[in-house]
Amino acid sequence: ISFSTTSFGRPRDIMESLEKQLICPICLEMFTKPVVILPCQHNLCRKCANDVFQASNPYLSTRSGTTVASGGRFRCPSCRHEVILDRHGVYGLQRNLLVENIIDMYKQGSTRYLDQPMCEDHEGEKINIYCVTCGIPTCSLCKVFGAHKDCQVAPLNDIFSQQKAELADCVAMLVGNNERIQAIISQLDETCRAVDENGRRQKSKVCEMFDHLFALLEERKGEMTVRINAEQDEKLSYIRNLTKKYTEHLDSTAKLVETAIQTMDESEMAVFLQICGFRIVEGTSTSHLDKVQRGYENMDHFTANFELQRKALSQVDFIKRKLLHCLMRDTMLNVLSASLALMLAEKTQCLHEASKFRIILRYEH
Repeated sequence: ISFSTTSFGRPRDIMESLEKQLICPICLEMFTKPVVILPCQHNLCRKCANDVFQASNPYLSTRSGTTVASGGRFRCPSCRHEVILDRHGVYGLQRNLLVENIIDMYKQGSTRYLDQPMCEDHEGEKINIYCVTCGIPTCSLCKVFGAHKDCQVAPLNDIFSQQKAELADCVAMLVGNNERIQAIISQLDETCRAVDENGRRQKSKVCEMFDHLFALLEERKGEMTVRINAEQDEKLSYIRNLTKKYTEHLDSTAKLVETAIQTMDESEMAVFLQICGFRIVEGTSTSHLDKVQRGYENMDHFTANFELQRKALSQVDFIKRKLLHCLMRDTMLNVLSASLALMLAEKTQCLHEASKFRIILRYEH
């Protein structure tokens, strides 16, 4: 089969016309080998012929899609001619080797046709030069008396080698850039992992330090609460005992009143005066009972000033520079020194107040 220019038209038209003649009427694709020829001289793919036969004879037994029954018939899909099969079924139909060879030649010719582009303005002329002025490939006739007769041209091989070398350089440059970008991406991934790990570690450290501060505050709170509870319990115990003594004294006075009323019935004056004077003196005497000083119930001496500590805690921040670290260190040392001094002063004041409020005043007879 020749694909040169003939009276039938361009090679492209010949290829398209030939392709239409190689289409199977069943699958509407190019014939797939093996190709069988029917008695009516029409061609089918063997697989398509088998599908048509099975559709026309649905009750015949099959095995793996292959007809095993002896005999059968179906109609040609092109001309409706009845095709009678022998015991071999569709495998008994003759192969059309000519059509199969034409298909092979068509595929080879279409490949050559696609590999060798032709000039659209001049039939049968291959594109063999390159127009440098217009930047497109063309044929020799275009340079002689065509659209590129006034343009600068160069051999196609030279331009091909030049642009291929330039393309190779661009590809190498792109590959190099891709390698550098991949290295940057790897570095960014490593940095991301490092940032994530360092962030978790620093958060753990910060949480640990705050937990330590919380523990110190809880411990200090417990100590100060114990001191308040101790003095509170001591004062409450003393007041309850004193209340008990006054209650007992009140009961004694009530009994004395009752006795005094009974003494009033005494008719003997000397006996009356002797008993009455002794009972009255005994009942009105409270010198043996303690008295509580004014303000004994006050607990204001346990008031703590946390303003300095609050300011110190509100200024807690991350160390960003060595100078800042030194400043923070000096500040914390000053805060700690002031806190210790304040704690000692408060402790001394608490001891002094406690000893002062333990003094009980007694009234003289």
